[in-house]
Amino acid sequence: MGIVTVNGIDLAYEIHGDDDGLPLLMIGGLGQQLVGWHPDLLAALARRGYRVIVFDNRDVGLSTHLDHLGRPDLGAILAGRFDLAPYGLTDLATDALGLLTALGIESAHLLGLSMGGMVAQIAALRSPERVRSLTSVMSHPGDHRVQPTPEAIGLFLRPAPLDVEQSIVAAHEAHRVLGSPEFAPDEAWLRRRAEIYWDRRTNPDGVLRQITAVLSAPDRTAELAGLRPPTLVIHGGADPLIPVIGGRLTAAAIPAAELLEIDGMGHDLPRQVWDRVLDKLEDVVDRGEADRHPLAAAS
Repeated sequence: MGIVTVNGIDLAYEIHGDDDGLPLLMIGGLGQQLVGWHPDLLAALARRGYRVIVFDNRDVGLSTHLDHLGRPDLGAILAGRFDLAPYGLTDLATDALGLLTALGIESAHLLGLSMGGMVAQIAALRSPERVRSLTSVMSHPGDHRVQPTPEAIGLFLRPAPLDVEQSIVAAHEAHRVLGSPEFAPDEAWLRRRAEIYWDRRTNPDGVLRQITAVLSAPDRTAELAGLRPPTLVIHGGADPLIPVIGGRLTAAAIPAAELLEIDGMGHDLPRQVWDRVLDKLEDVVDRGEADRHPLAAAS
């Protein structure tokens, strides 16, 4: 693991795969730490020829916790006082692109999960020359008609765990509510991930600040109509946190975007769908590389 300073904050990151692999920046979702990506998934990506960069977003894990910004007034922000959000998704996109700069990477393929998909969309809109392709997973274009189920909302209203055992219980409960109903969960991984998260510093107020960044973000639908990089949208048909309409709206907004809709998948990425996801990822990456090297692609 390494740490770089970007935009005045420290970002913790890891790189998996060969140095000459195709750069793939993976942007995690709400509260997700870099260790939240299953190590077997990262290994599978590395075997397919990617140089995979994962990192802790601001306010999670070993990246800077912006505690000086305080606990945001969620009620006021929900009432429309978006100016009270401590920071926005654009700041997270600037962080992600700044990480690439710090690592000496001019451009990369971007894959964003949930909130990370929103961040990846913004990065592609702000700096299209740095984004070879975009893969937006279980996300949405900022259309506020996309709403979670009441049970999914309830997860965020519960008290924060006070110890590692409570954290493990909370992780299993979150998977019960959000996970894929048609695919058996990896119980051992759920427990191990919760333990690692706890050891690496959980940050409930930081997650709340990330939530306000999502809530205060404007609708990107009109902007996405001008998105240039080749785009893949992946969404589960049984997602209760960001219902599948979020993926459909994203794909409809982006010219020539491909939509992979997976029946029975919730707000997670179960092992049983990895091969399908990685095959589609390879297709959009190939399109992105062809756009960079049109003569080679034509020969």
